[in-house]
Amino acid sequence: MARKATISTLLVLVLILAGGFRSKACTNVIVTRGASADNSNIISYAADSHWLYGELYFHPAANWKPGSMLQVNDWDSGKALGMIPQVLHTYKTVGNMNEYQLIIGETTWGGREELMDPKGVMDYGSLIYIALQRARTAREAIKVIVDLANEYGYASEGESFSIADKEEAWVMDLVGKGPDNKGLFYVAIRIPDGYICAHANQARIQTFPQSDPENCIFSPEMIAFARERGYFSGKDEDFDFSAAFNPVDFGGARGCDARAWSAFNILCDGSFTYEKDGKTVTEPASAYYDYITGKNLAHRMPLFVKPARKITVKDVADVMRDHFEGTPLDMTNDIGAGGNALPYRWRPMGFKYEGWEYTNERAIATQQTGFWFVGQARHDLPDLVGGVIWFGTDDAATSYLTPIYTNTDKVPECFREGNGTLVKYSPTSSFWINNRITNTCYRAYNMIAPVVRAAVDEFENSQMSGKLAEMDAKAMAAYTGSLKSEKKVKQMLTEYSVNTAQAQFEKWVALEEDITVRFIDGNVKTLNEDGTFKLTQPGYTEKWKEAVVKDHGDVVRKR
Repeated sequence: MARKATISTLLVLVLILAGGFRSKACTNVIVTRGASADNSNIISYAADSHWLYGELYFHPAANWKPGSMLQVNDWDSGKALGMIPQVLHTYKTVGNMNEYQLIIGETTWGGREELMDPKGVMDYGSLIYIALQRARTAREAIKVIVDLANEYGYASEGESFSIADKEEAWVMDLVGKGPDNKGLFYVAIRIPDGYICAHANQARIQTFPQSDPENCIFSPEMIAFARERGYFSGKDEDFDFSAAFNPVDFGGARGCDARAWSAFNILCDGSFTYEKDGKTVTEPASAYYDYITGKNLAHRMPLFVKPARKITVKDVADVMRDHFEGTPLDMTNDIGAGGNALPYRWRPMGFKYEGWEYTNERAIATQQTGFWFVGQARHDLPDLVGGVIWFGTDDAATSYLTPIYTNTDKVPECFREGNGTLVKYSPTSSFWINNRITNTCYRAYNMIAPVVRAAVDEFENSQMSGKLAEMDAKAMAAYTGSLKSEKKVKQMLTEYSVNTAQAQFEKWVALEEDITVRFIDGNVKTLNEDGTFKLTQPGYTEKWKEAVVKDHGDVVRKR
């Protein structure tokens, strides 16, 4: 992909303004079907948390007796929040998708603390997973989310939701109304077909069309409330949701919107095209450098842009592996990357030195990912076959995505809930084998990660460019419209999903053994067919050598 020329930088010297960096950090990319290569709506999501274990949540469709109740637990902590009435029928859900190809992702942005409701029953995670069980379409999901929060109260911070079905894709910003005040202040905007959107822990909706209910849904009392609280003054038509409820600060631009910018930069080949005041505007991505580095917080990015080409699932998957490569924020180029171009900085993100405060970058790919996915709602296939969640665990940069049909009747053992925890190792868990591999990569990233990425690409390309299509064709050929054939198709989809995931898991176990043997003690072994091997010692990057010489050259220089 075309990227801007690399500008080598040290950790950028900045004074961290009030607000700092958010502790929660997830990234979503949304691709409408008019922008996709296969006429599907696509949502990607990385669930990034140092406390989240990567597993694939599965709930079969179910019928419930009248009067049944549902226990609501906080997704982050597991704390019991309350009971709500259960509906008579719930839909099958596989991760963040359901059997009708509905997809929901999120990123948390916090917002104004005084709008938290400690008595709320519905946290953001419960809104997602309950909506998936009760809604067939994106519009239905928005209504379910709003109705649940209005009825039982909203217990979480400000959120952005990505919501898509096989017809439409929406972005929704929402925040609570404060203690003893049930409900949400929200805006949901349908992304124009042919465009893409991205968000990453910063409210992205600013002004919005207030007289277009077909494409924009919002809480009617929101503007008056914001004016009353002093969050906004001005004409109704100038109301800016983000400015009122999540004003952008240095952390919001540098640690959050910079990731959305990078996704746009990759998928738009460095040039942003969008609509403004009825006109088409095209700007270089570099026009927003000052914004994403926190120097000019007034120059906000557009909410959605046109990509440079039709976007594939593989394109989106690779965006989720980004570390700002090829940009001024490239994490592989400064001395913080060490001697082997490691694109990660351990937490905390900021540090102080001689009275100054500094910050490291926060890229899309990160070490603390629990699970991640790219969900496809495929318009040209029936719901029985169309929904696919490409699912993976741990750091996206060195882990693979495997296809799981959303009409599967079983989850692969390597992704099963309860197969290991953050404090209990499981040799049959995808999360743990990916952690073993990625932590091996961290030891000598520029040597080991390319080997792992080649294995990732080989698997994903084979699935995304051929094998999944073959399975689609077999499933469609077996489907006659009868319940008997539907049962057969689900069995086929289940076998394919489970067997593909388990076979790749076994390959990953073998890969971990291989890279352990090949890369030890700073050496690299190249194996020959006769069993012998060549050993090389690649050493360190030039940036690292330069830094060592400047810091310690008088001691280590040969005389």
